[in-house]
Amino acid sequence: MKDVVIPQKVKEIISKFIENKAEIYIVGGACRDLLLGREVNDWDFTTNLPPEEMKKLFPKNSFYNNNFGTLSILGKDGEIFEVTTFRTERGYSDSRHPDEVKWGRSLKEDLERRDFTINAIAIDFKPTLPSLKKGGFSTDNFKIIDLFEGQKDLEKKLIRTVGKPDERFKEDALRLIRAIRIAGQIGFEIEENTLKSIQKEAKLINNIAGERIRDEIFKVLLSDKPSQGVNLLRNSGLLGELMPELISGVNMTQKGHHIDDVWNHNLKTLDNCESKNPVTRLAALLHDVGKPKSMRGEEGSRTFHNHEVYGSRIAVNIGKRLKLSNKELDQLFRLVRWHMFTVQETQTDKAVRRFIRNVTLDYIDEMIAMRRADRLGSGAKETSWRWELFKKRIVEVQKQPFAVKDLKIKGDDVMEILKIRPSRRVGEVLEAIFKEVEEKPELNDREILLKKIKEFK
Repeated sequence: MKDVVIPQKVKEIISKFIENKAEIYIVGGACRDLLLGREVNDWDFTTNLPPEEMKKLFPKNSFYNNNFGTLSILGKDGEIFEVTTFRTERGYSDSRHPDEVKWGRSLKEDLERRDFTINAIAIDFKPTLPSLKKGGFSTDNFKIIDLFEGQKDLEKKLIRTVGKPDERFKEDALRLIRAIRIAGQIGFEIEENTLKSIQKEAKLINNIAGERIRDEIFKVLLSDKPSQGVNLLRNSGLLGELMPELISGVNMTQKGHHIDDVWNHNLKTLDNCESKNPVTRLAALLHDVGKPKSMRGEEGSRTFHNHEVYGSRIAVNIGKRLKLSNKELDQLFRLVRWHMFTVQETQTDKAVRRFIRNVTLDYIDEMIAMRRADRLGSGAKETSWRWELFKKRIVEVQKQPFAVKDLKIKGDDVMEILKIRPSRRVGEVLEAIFKEVEEKPELNDREILLKKIKEFK
C-alpha cells in the first residue's frame, strides 16, 4: 500500500464528502486490487449519506434510479463512479435480489453483507485541510478497515466467503460463479469450505438470468489464463449445470497429431487464443465440443468426422442459454462450423473465396486467431509456410471481384439493356455474369460486361 496511487478524479470525489463532514470509504474490488498492486478499473465507495443527500453534493453530474441506495457519479471522461449508502439486506426469495433493503448505520453493517472476505475490505482516506483546498490529499494518511481477515486471504491467495458460505450463496446465487471468476482473474484458489458449498449449491445457478452468467463467463474467458477459471467451473460443478456438453470430452483420447484428450485440447486452444473478443474465446473453448457426439471407433482408432457440424449446433445452443445476441450467435456458429478448413498451396482462388464467404469478412481475423490457437493447442508450431501463404492469399483474392456487388455493372444496366422491370431476372443475369468473372477476374471491365448483358436477350 505504500506505493498506492489514487487518481485525481477519485480524490475529488472523496474530498467532496469529507468537506461536507460525511463518511466515505473505498470498498470492494477496488480495495482488493489496490492491495494487490493491480490496476483498478471500477471504483466503488460506501457512505453514511442517503442518496438524496449525496445528490446534493453532485447535482449536475449524477443520477439515482434504483432501490439499493447507489448514486452514479459521471466523471469528466465519461467514467461512472458508484457510491452506495451503508445498507443491510434481508430475505432472498429469488436467490438473487434482497427482499428488503434498509439503510445501515455503520460501515460494519455494510461490510458484513458482502460476498467474499477480500471484497469486504474498506479504505478510509483522511485528507488534511491544506490538501483539501488543493482538491486532493496525501495517500499516506489512510486506514485499512478489515473486519473479516481479508488481508490474510489475500496473502494466502484464497477466495473465502464472509460468514457461512451456504448462507452467502443462497442469498445470491450469482456469487457461485463470481467466486470462480475472481479466482480465475487474479490467480487465486477457492477456500475448501467455500468450494464444498459451491459444489453443494451448484444447481442454484439455474436461478440466475443467462445474461448475468454470460457476463461472468466472458470475464473468465478474457482472463490471462482462462483455463484456470474453466477448470474451477468444472471442479465446482457449475460447468455441469451451464455447459455439460464440454465435460463429455474429459479423458476422450485422440489419435494423430493430438497429444491431449478433447477436454485438455479445448483448454489449451483457449489459453493460446490471442483475440480479445469474448465470443472468439468462447468459440476456441467450444471448437471441438462436437467430437463426443461424432466419435466413431475405439480408443486408438477413433474418428470424429463432421464434428464441426455437430459442434456448431451445440455451440449455438450453449450461446442461446447464455443469451448471446443474434450477431454473436452468428459469429460463434461460423467460427466453430468452419474451423476445419484446408490450407494447401494447390487450392484455387475460388476455394479461398468460398472459405471467406463461409466465415465472412467480419470474422476472418477472428478465425485466423482461433486457427493459430488450435495449432498451438494441438502441439503444432504456431505457423508454417503453407499457413503464411494461405493468409496472403486471403488478402489477395479480396482484390478480385468477390461478390455480385463488386461487378462494374449494376441492376440498372441490366434493366436498361434488356428492357425489363425490377424482377428476379435481373438478379439471375448478374449472378450468371459474376460466375464468369469469378473464374476470369480480368472480365470485370464495364465495357466487356455491358456486352455480356446483351447475350441474355
